[in-house]
Amino acid sequence: MPEKTIITTESSNSSPLNPSSTRIICHVCNKQFSQYTCPRCNFRYCSLPCYKSHSVQCTESFMRENVNDELKQVRSDDQTKTKMLEILKRFHEEEEEDGGIDSITDDDDDEGSILQEEIMKRIMNGDEVSLDDLSLEERKGFQRALASGELSKMIEPWEPWWLRASARTISLGRGGTQLVQCVEEEEGRVVSEVPRGPDTPLISLRKLSATKPSPLLPIHLIDIVYSYCFTLRIYNGEWESDSLGSATMVLSVSSVLGQNSQPETIKEVLSFCLEQTCSSGYKDLGGGLKFGLNLVDDVICLLSLGSGAIVCLLCDLQRLIHCAILEVKSSSGRDMKKRLKLAERKVFFMMCWVNEQSSEVWQALESSLRAEKNSVVELNEVPKMKKTDEFRKVGGVVIEEIE
Repeated sequence: MPEKTIITTESSNSSPLNPSSTRIICHVCNKQFSQYTCPRCNFRYCSLPCYKSHSVQCTESFMRENVNDELKQVRSDDQTKTKMLEILKRFHEEEEEDGGIDSITDDDDDEGSILQEEIMKRIMNGDEVSLDDLSLEERKGFQRALASGELSKMIEPWEPWWLRASARTISLGRGGTQLVQCVEEEEGRVVSEVPRGPDTPLISLRKLSATKPSPLLPIHLIDIVYSYCFTLRIYNGEWESDSLGSATMVLSVSSVLGQNSQPETIKEVLSFCLEQTCSSGYKDLGGGLKFGLNLVDDVICLLSLGSGAIVCLLCDLQRLIHCAILEVKSSSGRDMKKRLKLAERKVFFMMCWVNEQSSEVWQALESSLRAEKNSVVELNEVPKMKKTDEFRKVGGVVIEEIE
């Protein structure tokens, strides 16, 4: 179906931080300005309800893929097997209480029992189980548990790596490569507590760019770090489960990576980031001002850790974006791949810049960010920008686009 694009050049109070006066109207409701793009069909939409209604094929396939991925990633230890069996058993008990099973014929009931036993055996053997393997009753119960948050109780709460003690002992060489890697054993596997640093030494800024680095880079770094923390918090630390979805989220929250904007003050950065966090698109995912302020605390914590932790963060973000690029289908996601490649180059340039900064830079930036956060707490609302303070396009290159 051909896409109908409606644009307007009128200013709007709904998004005062848009760097351009040209706005695209949501292709679903045709009322609000679109803030997001479907990663599967590039359809423009403004909120979660519009996303859910824009294409049944897109949303159903997205849900099915996520459910199947989660089922594939369930570890086959005895505790997890027991929990899965308890959930399946509870699904059938609920159906019996509702009278759903009584209305089924004996033949159908026998068939359902056989299917349940087969699934139990597969779970006990550690085999993969997909949504299609469940009976209609089991599928309904599974979806109810998913919607009510019952399944989230099986997921172990994620502790951000930047809050661990090992994050304060990161040791990097002059080229940014990691000298000491803190690891732990998990079920016989060696797992790193902190994202690994660059595999090869980083390039010197003098060799990377002939121009002097912009003084706006510290401000842009806050924007990028915030978007990374936001995404990892939403994905419970496992961006590998959906690298394309994670990268799309990063681009939507970061004005620097997603919109090629050049904010000039910390207030501008916080205004945009908090506005995105409190938007209707992320409300159902736990977004809001309180969540946004907690993310600002995450950024402050990372700044206090110094260059080593920030380099490891940017390196992890670069890997995230690179994996997303590999997932994008060239036939339908050409524009998305172009945006991701540009973001990847910006992250690498920022990484090289961070590696050459002294501790005084992070101390000053941390102090300024903390002061801006306190002003937001006093107002208890997302700071609004005046029209004259909107993102400006400054002359020269701020983050070098590396070929």
